[in-house]
Amino acid sequence: MSNCILETIDVAIHYGGVKALDGVSLTLERGQIRSVIGPNGAGKSTVIDAITGRRRLTGGQVRLGGEDVSALGVAERRQRGLSRSFQRTSIFSDMQVRRQVELASTQCMDREAAKADAHAVLEELNLLSRADDVARDLSYGEQRRLDLALALVGRPTVLLLDEPMAGLTVKESLDLAQHLKTLTSRWNVSVLLVEHDMDVVFGISDVVTVFELGRVIAHGEPAAVRANPRVREAYLGSAA
Repeated sequence: MSNCILETIDVAIHYGGVKALDGVSLTLERGQIRSVIGPNGAGKSTVIDAITGRRRLTGGQVRLGGEDVSALGVAERRQRGLSRSFQRTSIFSDMQVRRQVELASTQCMDREAAKADAHAVLEELNLLSRADDVARDLSYGEQRRLDLALALVGRPTVLLLDEPMAGLTVKESLDLAQHLKTLTSRWNVSVLLVEHDMDVVFGISDVVTVFELGRVIAHGEPAAVRANPRVREAYLGSAA
């Protein structure tokens, strides 16, 4: 059996003469964290939209667990184990933490199973102590973890995260990064991570892919990507 859980093959998204994605091919192996980096407008969020079905492909193919899911909608891909988070949190600020996680889980399973699933997710993300609180009363770091909890219900096999560290303190970022690293092994979930925090990217990634103008310009192990002259010139600069 192939170890590849997610694959994009020559994926393209064009808007008239603008090529938001221009023949992007990448793979995600089971239990792997692959980070996608690049300057603003490089196509990082767009590739997540393409994989999850939020953007119609101009060309190419998305395969999940060996199955071509290119023609499936967002909900159908979610049912097959593909989940995501967004740059802005999707939590309900006026709703109790436990309640909204349980509601999200009922989209994947029956009510009783959803309660157990929600409990396990909240425990994994150290949110049980805040489960009866209204989401707006959580710290921003806790709200980010709640957003991740909503993406984790139903035990997805692939998790696509779009800037999950945005707005977090250094400590909060490192804590959330450690949760992600633990999840890949304990929950057998594979992660495609779009992130600007280079300490996180080079600290937890198995593979790093670099985008520029809708194309992949480099990919490989973190140390090799960091040392790549084209990557340093195009994106990392002094951060390298």
